[in-house]
This record gives sequence, C-alpha cells and structure tokens, in this order.
Amino acid sequence: MCGSLHDMNVLAPTNVATALAQRVRTPRFDRLWSVTEFRWATASLALCIAGGVAQLSGSAPWIWWTLYLACYAAGGWQPGLEGLQALRHRVLDVDLLMVVAAIGAAGIGQVFDGALLIVIFATSGALEAVATSRTANSVRGLLDLAPQQATLVTSDGAEARVSCRRLRVGDHILVRPGERIGADGHVIEGAGEVDQASITGEPMPERKGPGDNVFAGTLNGSGALRVEVGRDPSDTVMARIVAMVDAASATKATTQLFIEKFEQRYSVGVVVATLALFAIPLSFGADLQPTLLRAMTFMIVASPCAVVLATMPPLFSAIANAGRHGVLVKSAVVMEQLGSATVVAFDKTGTLTKGAPVVVDVVVDAGWPRDRVMTLAAAAEASSEHPVGRAIVAAARSSDIPIPSATAFLAHAGLGVTATVGDHRVEVSHPRRSLPETLRHAVSDAERKGHTAVLVSIDSAPRAVVALRDEVRADAATTVSRVKKLTGNDPILLTGDNVVAARDLAAAVGIVDVRAELLPHHKVEAVADAVEAGEQVVVVGDGVNDAPALAAAHCGIAMGGSGSDLTIDTADAIVVRDDLSAVPAVIALSRKARRVVFANLAIAAGFITFLVLWDVFGHLPLPLGVAGHEGSTIVVALNGLRLLRDKAWEDN
Repeated sequence: MCGSLHDMNVLAPTNVATALAQRVRTPRFDRLWSVTEFRWATASLALCIAGGVAQLSGSAPWIWWTLYLACYAAGGWQPGLEGLQALRHRVLDVDLLMVVAAIGAAGIGQVFDGALLIVIFATSGALEAVATSRTANSVRGLLDLAPQQATLVTSDGAEARVSCRRLRVGDHILVRPGERIGADGHVIEGAGEVDQASITGEPMPERKGPGDNVFAGTLNGSGALRVEVGRDPSDTVMARIVAMVDAASATKATTQLFIEKFEQRYSVGVVVATLALFAIPLSFGADLQPTLLRAMTFMIVASPCAVVLATMPPLFSAIANAGRHGVLVKSAVVMEQLGSATVVAFDKTGTLTKGAPVVVDVVVDAGWPRDRVMTLAAAAEASSEHPVGRAIVAAARSSDIPIPSATAFLAHAGLGVTATVGDHRVEVSHPRRSLPETLRHAVSDAERKGHTAVLVSIDSAPRAVVALRDEVRADAATTVSRVKKLTGNDPILLTGDNVVAARDLAAAVGIVDVRAELLPHHKVEAVADAVEAGEQVVVVGDGVNDAPALAAAHCGIAMGGSGSDLTIDTADAIVVRDDLSAVPAVIALSRKARRVVFANLAIAAGFITFLVLWDVFGHLPLPLGVAGHEGSTIVVALNGLRLLRDKAWEDN
C-alpha cells in the first residue's frame, strides 16, 4: 500500500453500479431511434397493430388493407432488398422467402398472416442491429480512456505539450499527479502509485518506481513520474484492446440461430416445390386458377411461420424472464448459445470478488490493544480516498470502534500517510524491513496468502500489521459448483492479479484451473485455446481488460453492477443486479429454452409435413390449410410462452 493516492480524490473508485444498471435497463431512446432497422421495425409493428384494430372494429376493408400493406412496406422493404441482392450472388435466404410468402398470403386474402410474419422478421433484425451499433460505439469510446496529450521532456530539459500520437519509442514524458499516462513504457525517474484496473483488473493501485512498466490510459497518483516511451502509440495495450474487441465482434457477427443454419436449403426447397406444383400440372393441361390456388396454398402451409414462432417465442420469453430477474440478454442468438456452454471462464476482481479490499486480520505488537491501534489507524486514514484507507475506516466502524479527529494529515508519494491523533503521530505505510519478529511474521504470512499488508506505526515505532484482501462474493462458491454441474467441466479462472492471490481465491471457491498475471491479449489466447479444443466458451467479467475475452468467447457475460461501458456493450448478456448466482441460472434457463425450441420444431415440422402431403397428394381446401397453418403457429407460440412464468427461472 502506498500513500500516493490518499489525497487524490480523482482516483477514488466511483460508484457506478446504479448508473450502469439503469443504463442497461433503460437504453436511451434516441440511441435506439438512430438505428435505421429499429425505426422501420417500430413503424411496421405500429401499422400492423393499427390494421388489426381497424379490422376487428369493423372498419371498411380498404382501410385495414391499406394499413397492413403499409406494414409490409415498412418492415419488408429492407429484407426484401437484401434478399434480391443476395440472389445476384446465387443465394436464396429465408428473409426473401418470408417476404414472398407474405405477399402470397395477401394475394389469397390472408393479409394479416403476412403482416405478422413481416413484423417478426423486422423486429429480429432490429434487435441485432441495435446490439451491433452499441458495441461499435463503445469500442470507439474506449479510446477516451487514453489521454489526447502528454508532456514531452526534450533533451535539454524543456517541456512541451504534444499529441500522444506524435510520441515515439525512446521519448521521455512527464506524468504529473492525477494525470493519465500517455504511452506504454517504463519509469526512469520518480515514484508513485498507478491505478491499472482498466488493464489488469486489480483493485489495488500498484506502486511504481524506476524500471517498472506502465501502460497508456492508466491513472497516476500523487508523485510525478518520468516515463520512457516503449511502444508506438498505435501499438499500446489499450489500442490492442480496441483492435481485439473489433476483430472478435466481427467474427461473432456471423453467428446464427440453429433454425437459420438450414434456411438456404429450406428456402430453395419451398420455392422449387411451389414452382413445380404450378408448372407441372399446367404442362399437362390443368386449369390455371385451381393450379395457382394449389401452389399458393402450398406456399402458405409450407411457409415457416410456425418454424419461426417455434424458435422466437421460447427464446424471447426466456429473454424477458431473465430480464425480470436482473439479466439482460441482448438477442435470441445469445439466449440459444448460452445453453450450449461447455466451459465457463471467470474473471477474479469484481466478478468472483467484490472488487474492494477488506481488513481480514490485525496483528499488534505486545502491549498495544487491537482496538486502540485501529482507533489511531482509522483516524489517520479518515481523510483518505485510498482503497486501503477506506477499508481500515470501514473495519473500525463495523466494530463500533470510535474514530477521533486527526490533524496534520499528509500523504507521501509512494510511502503512505501520516497524521496527528491526540498526542500521537500515526503513520500507515508499506512494511519496512526492520520489524519486531511478531510483525515480521505477520507480513510474511499475509503476503504468502496473497493479501496486502500495511504497517501502522505510532510515534515512529511499528505497532501493528493490517492484512487486507479483496472480499470473495458470498455466492461465488455456489455459483462455481452450479456452473460445473451444468457444463460438466471445471470452470477456469482468468485474472491479471498475482499468482498467490489468484490461487487463494480459486481454492476458496472451488476452481482448479487458474491462469494468473494475464494481460488482455493473454485472456483472449486462453479463450481461443479452449475454442480450438472444441469447447463452447462463456466468459464472465467486469473490467475493460475483460472486454476482448468477452468478445472472443461464444458468449460474454458482464457483471453490470461494476462493469465498464466497453464491457457492458461488448458482452452478450449483462447481470444488471450484480448477482453472480444469475450466471448459472441464465445458462440453465437457456437450456430449457433450447429444449422447448426443439419440441416446437418437431410440432411445427409435423403440422407442415401433414398439410403439405395433403395438398400435394389430395385436395386441401384453402380454409383448412390456413386453419392448420395458424393452428400450428398458435400451438408452438403458446408452448414457447410458458417460459415467461417465474417458475421457469425458479426451477433453475
């Protein structure tokens, strides 16, 4: 622990949990409205509802027909255009088939059926476009973490403010207290603490001195640092985080729902069969009108409305259910994929732990009562904004230890704090080498366990060692156990923290596979290795340093209560209420949704097969065909809506 951050309010961790939770629960409407697909989907839905109201209220047919056809235009023009463009590359996608089926439905009088189909596809496309847009914006916003300018120290000792982009390897920059470091490099002069949470995820600012590496975008405490630039600005760790998120997000954009994986063959099959039912009988002299009616009936009963509703209502119902219980799942694709997870990788700080240190032990020298030492230490730290200072004050208050006023408070760069409390001069600092045997053993024991040790000196004499650690979440061990049971594999711990602290945490929560002291690209490599081994990987994290791994995984889950903007926008799902137990719960809910989807697909396929065979080998009256088609749609929709019930979540 260093005192270099004690008088720097700018470095105090802000309580962003409430703001971020509100942000993910209620995304700004103007951001949504800026997405073209969202605007057209909204218009399509509004027109469909208006048409339904007009039809049910007995309005003139031309009124509700006009409204339905306007719904077709609003929601169908974009997928229709994209489908036509795909045809130029000899690709027939299901979106174009949906538009054609909707038009066919209108052609034989079933205009509402077609409008409903258009709305379903427009809404699905809008959700995907909104998620993609938000991720792109947040990646660009990450660059704001890095400063725009730095203080360049020239060879003659002069100082000049220059753009960070102009820095070159070997340049020297001066980083004053409270400034962000402008480049990756190493300290050549000065000492202080640097908050590296955005890169390593560690909650405790790290002491830096000559020879130590520092990263662009991290925050310097009190104490000036002279840094030699070690990397070109385009190759900093922060810049590589942006590049990794961009690349991984682009790769994941090709992911599709299970039902879309065979859309090409299904679309081609329906079109070919419809044309055959129309052309072959005509070539043998059949009448035009009944032949056309049979072909259109076939297209209606074979259109994948029931198949679409077999997939979407269960997944959207599961999304809504998860949302009510504090988990925002961004798309149907994500809800489907969560259930296929075979390995879950957890970040440590802010994910399995609370992300803030707590006092776990106080060892005092003979002759000094523990409460008396804590009284003096808490009084000295009362004016501090440092995580260690806040932890000591909180520990004193939780034990009802009185905290008197202090005077002459001073924070010493890279050392600690001193203050006068009553008749005593109190110092809270890094442990020094010459200590009484009891305190020396206390320091060694704390460091062996991966804890942070600070020394409390009274009137220049060492009197106590306070050990602190990042507190493990109460539900961490249960969560790890449930995840292991769901996936059948041991979870992985991926952390930028030191090996000792990582292993200590892993032992406490039941994780065997520990990867420590990882930078963001190391986490991506670990995820890539698991993917290459054939695993379906879910990554759970909260910091900027976790964002590339979340993007590279099959699914990324962000702890929204403490997560950064980038992490929240990059993740596929967000635990809004900061409840770790929601992670296995949403995976279990996804598995249940997948089971319902497959059951619905079997029902839909059965109905479609029966109606198609009746139409091809018999004479299926159009009203019965429509009734059967709508009946199957209603059955699978109602079956999927079962996942809206709280019981579906509670059973997880």
